[in-house]
Amino acid sequence: MRKNGYKGRCVKKSLSKSKEVCRTYDPLQSKYADMLEESPDIQEIRCNVLLEGLSEGEYTSDFVCIKTNGDLMVRECLQRNRLTKPMNVKLLNASREYWLKRGVVDWGLVINAEE
Repeated sequence: MRKNGYKGRCVKKSLSKSKEVCRTYDPLQSKYADMLEESPDIQEIRCNVLLEGLSEGEYTSDFVCIKTNGDLMVRECLQRNRLTKPMNVKLLNASREYWLKRGVVDWGLVINAEE
């Protein structure tokens, strides 16, 4: 989850399952994008999807995917050492609530276990 318009260093990836160039901002995001690309359960990948109308500000979800059965899946990538930071907890809860209100029940975290 990132602030919309984040200006950090990014890697642009061209994925066959994505209609647009996917921008990843850290190795965890990049590796997970590759895993989604290889997964037979994923039909389409959308990267850095804007959470419109979020009261916390303009933020994006890392990955919103359409599974082969038509269901949506949302994943937020986060380094383990940032998991308990109050602002991250607040933003992750806001993301989860945002997607639940839109009927998405397959919401989850991708956490780098390395410190």
